[in-house]
Amino acid sequence: MKASTFFLGLVAGSVAAAVTVLYSAPQSGNELRKTVKNATTDMKSKFQDVKGCVDDLKDSIAHLTKEAKEAIPVAIDGIKGSVEQWQQATEPNKERMEKEIAAIQKALEELEQSLAAQQK
Repeated sequence: MKASTFFLGLVAGSVAAAVTVLYSAPQSGNELRKTVKNATTDMKSKFQDVKGCVDDLKDSIAHLTKEAKEAIPVAIDGIKGSVEQWQQATEPNKERMEKEIAAIQKALEELEQSLAAQQK
């Protein structure tokens, strides 16, 4: 739902409620006009407050977007750097483990050959 649609509905509902309350109250014409004038002034003030809040929200969103555009690339670079450091730190262990696995495989092959020779 768009914000303009929401605020249009809010305004229409507020006006309908105000008119209903004003005309259902037992007042003289003069009192009714004063009440309508006061209600109109109050509604204008409230709408100005809502407009100010919406403007503040827009500014906050724009500021957040700007900061996110600056912070996200920095964070991504930091993560990439951390991953590269981790890869470099684990490389010696990886090579050592590959050598150990190769030695174990070779020992298994020799053991299989030894068992096959004994079974003959």
